[in-house]
Order: sequence, then structure tokens, then C-alpha cells
Amino acid sequence: MKPFIYLIATVSLLAFTVNRGEEDFIKDNLSFAKTQLKYMLKETDSRDPLAFPRTTSKTGQLVTTNMYDWTPGFFPGSLWYAWEQTKDPQLRLQAATWTEKLEPLKDFTKHHDLGFMVYCSYGNAYRLTGNKTYRDILVQAARSLSTRFSKTTGSIKSWNVFKSWHGNKNYYYPVIIDNMMNLELLFFASRETGDTSFRHVAVTHAETAMKNQIRPDFSSYHVVCYDTLTGKVEGRETAQGYADNSTWARGQAWGIYGFTMVYRETKDPRFLKTAMGMADFYLDHKNLPEDKVPYWDFNLQEAGYTPGKLSNANKVNTRYRDASAASITASALFELSNYAGDKAGKYRDAAIKMLHTLGGSAYRAPEGGNGNFVLMHSVGSIPHNTEIDVPLVYADYYFIEALQRYESSLK
Repeated sequence: MKPFIYLIATVSLLAFTVNRGEEDFIKDNLSFAKTQLKYMLKETDSRDPLAFPRTTSKTGQLVTTNMYDWTPGFFPGSLWYAWEQTKDPQLRLQAATWTEKLEPLKDFTKHHDLGFMVYCSYGNAYRLTGNKTYRDILVQAARSLSTRFSKTTGSIKSWNVFKSWHGNKNYYYPVIIDNMMNLELLFFASRETGDTSFRHVAVTHAETAMKNQIRPDFSSYHVVCYDTLTGKVEGRETAQGYADNSTWARGQAWGIYGFTMVYRETKDPRFLKTAMGMADFYLDHKNLPEDKVPYWDFNLQEAGYTPGKLSNANKVNTRYRDASAASITASALFELSNYAGDKAGKYRDAAIKMLHTLGGSAYRAPEGGNGNFVLMHSVGSIPHNTEIDVPLVYADYYFIEALQRYESSLK
């Protein structure tokens, strides 16, 4: 019995040592994120109080946006995550201040991104404080988002118009894969109010996306465009990807995360199958680098994939990586591993690998550098010639979220 007991003790000690090392890795990266956020708060003190951090310029200076862009909720969301970790009263005050600036968005109906804008900010605020005012703002925002749903298309309209990169078509009911991320706000509102119409909209949208936006190999179209009168698909194109038939890396990440979340809310196995299929496509793809941080599109410069004639992708030969796609995917995989049965280890190990890559010197910024963002080397939209190889506020948000999900899984 003694050798057996010795073996158990050795294995237990090894597991403890590994966990301790991983806990130190998580603590170090979360501490660094807090440091960068505090530098960012100092930087924003001298700016318009309604200017929200988004990225950096070509010279490395902070670039901000107004609240009606799709990204303002990520900075306050990151502040809430940092406060959750540290209980630093300054961070709590700043998180609340930056969140409450977004209150007018509860009635915003001009595009689909209210989930990003409001749930990442007010959602975390309500989760951590229980403030009923925050809850009411979230519910009203869900009502606003629901106004963009059409029974005819079975989808929430993303943008009001999409201009094809081919230069020959304007579409008036475009739906993008990113829209999956906004459904969490609707599920929240349904739970809080008992109003099942929110849930119906979310589930219907997810079913339509699953039918029309996901290819048989579980890759994804970025944009699916519908006829407003018949609801039929008019076109499947890309906006931020390389080509219409390619797989834009961040779009694939949104899909993995979004369908995982919809499975959590519904327990419908169709959504789990889709989430796992999309994750397998990402992780098993021959063009995914060993460190698990993807190029900005999985099909760059491959035969059979041609950008639209107006796309700036025609002019870019550099194979840029996208840290934002990796951080979103890492966060999604930690949750997906909870539901994935025999594949749980595959998804969890890949998420850990991604975090270690992002938290290493190749992607983590130097302290006080990188415009005070945490991660370097993300891509906004090469077809639009914007935000190429820069930090992005949402890359940081999902990196911090992934770290917290990893930490929770170790307990």
C-alpha cells in the first residue's frame, strides 16, 4: 500500500504545484490589467468625459469614440471585472461612473450592438451590485433591441444598410454573426421580467443564424442579407473578412461564444452541436498557428478566395494576427468545456494555451505602453483599412474575462 499512497501523494503535490503556477500566472495578468486600466483612467481625465477608449492611432496615441459606437461598454466592463478581482474602491467608483454615462443607450435603436454596449457595462454592474436601477436600464435596452427584430426574416437587423465590396449591391436587411453576442441581453430581460417575448426573439434569431449563417463544415459567413418583404436570403458576403466564402477569425469567435451562451440559456442540444462544431473548425484548422492566435482570416491568399474589388484586403499582403479573436475564443472555450463531455479537455487546454500566448511578451503590452491597453496585435477591419495591428478595447475585455473564467475553474 505504501507505494500506492506515495504515488497518490506525488500526483496530488504535482497538481497543487501546477495549479499554484497557473494561479500566479492569472494573478500576474489580472494585476497588470488593473495597472493599465488605472493608467487609462489618468489618460481619460483630460478628455471629453463622453469619449470612450477604443484603440490607438498609427502614432500610438489613444483613440476614443462616442457612446453610440458599438464599443463603449467594454471599458466600463473591464473596470467592473478589475474591481471584482481587487475590491479597489477607486475602480468601483470609476466603473459606476463610466457605466452610468451610457444610460441614454437604453432607448437606442439605430443598430444591433446594445448587448455589447449595455450588457458588458450595466450587465456586470448589476451582477456585482444588485442595483435595481441598473436592472431596469438593461430591461429597457432589451426592449429597444427587440424593435430591430422581424418576424419575416426571423432575425434582428444588424445594420440599416450594407454596401457590398463588389460595388454592385446595397442590402437593407444585413445580419452579421456578431449579432449572436447581443442575445444575452434578451435572455437576461426574459428571466428578470418573465416576459417570454425577449427569449422568443433570441431563440428565433439563433435558429435563423444556425440555418443560414453556418456552413456545413461549421465555418461561418460574416454577413447574411435578407429580402425585407419575403425573408429569403439575398446574399452571403463578408464585411470585415477576406472574401465572401472565407472565414473571418473574429466572426468565428463570435459564433463560438454566442452559440455556447445560447446553449447555456436554452439547453437545446442543437446549439451545443453548433458551438462545438465551430470550435473544432477553429482549433483544427490547418492555418491556425501553433500558439492558437489566428491570422485575421482563416483563408488569407488561398486559391478560391477572392476579396471584393473595393476591399482593401486586395492591397494587404501581411498575414496579421488577431489577438481579439483569440481572447474571445479563449473565454468562450472555458465555458464550452463545461458542457462538452469528452471534448472538455480539448477546449480547456486550447483556452489555456491561448491565454499563455496572449499573456506572454509577444502580445502583452509593456507597462504604460500600447496606449495603456493590455494586449497588442489585434485587427479591426483590413477591408476598411482601419485598426490594423493595434490594441482594441474588446480584446482586453475578453482577455480579462477569460482569465477570470480560468481562475474560477481552478477553485
